[in-house]
Amino acid sequence: MTIYRSFREPDRGPDREPDREPDREKDAVTDTGTPVLPLDAPEADLAAAGGKGASLARLARAGIPVPPGFHVTTHAYRAFTATGGLNEAVLGVVRDTDLGDPAAADKAARRIGELFAAHHVPGPVAAQVRAAYGRLGGAVAVRSSATAEDLPGMSFAGQQDSFLGVSGADAVLDAVRRCWASLWNGRAMAYRARHGIAPEDVALAVVVQALVPADAAGVMFTADPVSGARGRTVLNAGWGLGESVVGGAVTPDTVTVDTAAGRVVARGTAAKDVMTVRTGGGTAEVPVPADRRTAAVLDDAAALELARIGARVDDLYGTPMDVEWARAGAAFSIVQARPITGLPDPGPEAAPATPATPMAPEGIEAWNDTLTGDFLWTNGNLGEAVPDVMTPCSWWLIRRFMAHGMPMSDVAGYALSGRVGGRFYLNLSVVWGLLNAMGGPMVRLGSDALTQVFGRLPEGLDPPPLPVSRLGVLGAVVPAAVSLRLRVARNMRLLPAFLTTSPQRCEDLRSRIARTERADLPALWDTTVLPFFDQATRMLEAAGRSDNSSLVRVRLTLRRLLGDNDADALLTGLQGGTDRLASLGPITGLAKLADGEIDRADFARTYGHRGAHEFEVSLPRPGEDPDWIDRQLAAAPAALDGADGLLARQAEERAAAWARLRANHPGRVRGVARQVERWSRAARAREDSRSEVMRVFWVLRAFVQRAGAVTGAGDDLFFLDMDEILAVLRGDPAPLDRVPARRATHAHYASLPPYPSLIRGRFDPDAWAADPHRRTDVYDEHGRVAAGGGTVTGFPGAAGVVEGTARVLAGVEDGDALRSGEILVTTVTNIGWTPLFPRAAAVVTDIGAPLSHAAIVARELGIPAVVGCSNATMLIATGDRIRVDGLKGTVELLGDEG
Repeated sequence: MTIYRSFREPDRGPDREPDREPDREKDAVTDTGTPVLPLDAPEADLAAAGGKGASLARLARAGIPVPPGFHVTTHAYRAFTATGGLNEAVLGVVRDTDLGDPAAADKAARRIGELFAAHHVPGPVAAQVRAAYGRLGGAVAVRSSATAEDLPGMSFAGQQDSFLGVSGADAVLDAVRRCWASLWNGRAMAYRARHGIAPEDVALAVVVQALVPADAAGVMFTADPVSGARGRTVLNAGWGLGESVVGGAVTPDTVTVDTAAGRVVARGTAAKDVMTVRTGGGTAEVPVPADRRTAAVLDDAAALELARIGARVDDLYGTPMDVEWARAGAAFSIVQARPITGLPDPGPEAAPATPATPMAPEGIEAWNDTLTGDFLWTNGNLGEAVPDVMTPCSWWLIRRFMAHGMPMSDVAGYALSGRVGGRFYLNLSVVWGLLNAMGGPMVRLGSDALTQVFGRLPEGLDPPPLPVSRLGVLGAVVPAAVSLRLRVARNMRLLPAFLTTSPQRCEDLRSRIARTERADLPALWDTTVLPFFDQATRMLEAAGRSDNSSLVRVRLTLRRLLGDNDADALLTGLQGGTDRLASLGPITGLAKLADGEIDRADFARTYGHRGAHEFEVSLPRPGEDPDWIDRQLAAAPAALDGADGLLARQAEERAAAWARLRANHPGRVRGVARQVERWSRAARAREDSRSEVMRVFWVLRAFVQRAGAVTGAGDDLFFLDMDEILAVLRGDPAPLDRVPARRATHAHYASLPPYPSLIRGRFDPDAWAADPHRRTDVYDEHGRVAAGGGTVTGFPGAAGVVEGTARVLAGVEDGDALRSGEILVTTVTNIGWTPLFPRAAAVVTDIGAPLSHAAIVARELGIPAVVGCSNATMLIATGDRIRVDGLKGTVELLGDEG
């Protein structure tokens, strides 16, 4: 690409008139399209605005910060070449030239350049360009945008000319004409000929934008351009305008950001000798002042902000992007974005680079981490607790929760969690990468444990390995593991005090937030709210890791020793004394409320933070929703009486199991008692810590609500991340421009049915939802999984055999339809479903494993459960008669009730 750094009003001789509207040209404009379009016009597609222009239009419509401007479309180019036989003359020159001969191609380009320079811009086109520039004014950048530019598999970008620092309408028109002529430079013609692109098929648009008065600029790659690794954003930065970086005149700073973890992981600060600056007549290269030559252009905060913008661009397109950026003061602008061409595979087992065609409709952001490579994703385990399409605010908080509550939330740059069409999924390839790196017996033991946590994988659906060597994984994990061990030991000592004080701290902090004025909210967040959130997640990390192996190993050991029924019976009763397991908290609170032991305020304060949507901060907590409490109280007498009866029966079975253990294995009683006690302590600590984290999420919701109230933005703030919310609080309204697109994206994905519980490879939610033959259990891009059968099998969740009538519920909001004694069949449950369990004769879920919510609560209550069936809601309908065998993990269809 030729970039002209100085461009004033052209010096016109006495025989050269400015382009105007001579009568003879009015009828010569044969192209019927619009010659000029606003920058964000929906009509500015590839055909009309070229690759660069269409990309800028899409960025502008999505609320990405881009400089204002307009398009001179391909219709204007065709109108220009249609007059005076210019098009025929150009094609004649091309046909008569051997484009494989560089000298001949350059000679042809000079001849075509002369033809363009002698040709008038048609009057109607010139008038519209002048009018659009008049609305913009000042110095502008005039950039070529070819219809064959920036396409996947070919790298046309940079073959045409651009002009910077152009001022005045006549100068803009002349720059547009020169851009048009550059479509026919020797390099471009030869490249198109080699790729079989006919000269008749090309046209050129031009983008005219205000020239950003940049004090720094550069290039950003949303994947590592050398290794191909996704999850890494690489920033090149130099002082002044970006041309010194883009053109290679200076060695820029390089900053690498781990996108998933939100931190700078590598930095190289170069000695920057020159920079491009604006001058009175355009631009020029000047020496960098001595005090800035070795200074970093971007500090960590600026690099992270820029990487977040890059992630939005990446999400918008669903593919790694090459992004040119500029910074004026503290404000970043994106001046160009195109798919990275020639990106290496991230590893031998990884999928090819994602195609440039986005997997989302126009105006809808991708929110899709399956596009980062060939991995296996599951919404089991933690995904049970986050069943909704997440708002951007909740996703920011959940990522923070994962980073602090899950010690291996990132392995060698690959995140453990991600979004798939806005929904929460875990990357099993990361988990398997950890196990395989440890090798030996840990692979088998870890595989057994993962089956208890995530469920059994279908035959043929093995997790693709991470494209990282074993040593690379170990190098990333070992230091983190050492730090984790020390941190867990320290925090386990602090955990009892935290659990005791957290409820009152949350109540006090919500009251304090409600009294805090706008100017003081950012400081309150930085000094109090965010550190408290981080502390709560660290406590959960400690509780979940202090004796984590017992939660899996003890159950496996007891089942081998005692059989499934007695093992499950011994592992119930985790609610020692009068206190019940935290997962049973809603039942406990409602019982006390119904009996008059507490009032509504007490219920809200103690139990109102737990619910089906507790991770989604845009939705009210049960303690905020009087209608929710009323609905539960209406069903409470039967449900709570049923719960008390179930718990009493389970206590009897537990006592009988202990008696059989003493009779059959007297020498093992003491050891088993120690194991069960360890299980109980670990389970209680984990559940209680999780409960307090969710209490803190209510505090986080209160903070965003208060921010919305004091800024007047209301619930729009839930569609911003926390960094953007803080920016709005500090007086920057720009993030609010992103809300409409994000609301539309959230609504779009929420309108789709829940995705499969297992997803391998790149997944297009819209294409899947539109497929009448779609599977809801598993999706494999490579088609290696056998077709689903007509039987329903899953994991033994809780022992027992029940025959009854099925009630299939799409969500907990439909819980009123569940009648006492029916078998609850649904996709997934979490703590918000707990009040429904005493009404159910048995529970069957698509998603789950022996340690999932449905299994744990069903075992506590002694209700048979089969979990992780994958296809239960596909094959079972409300009214069907079914037999549930919680010991074997099977569900038999007996026919409908009629």
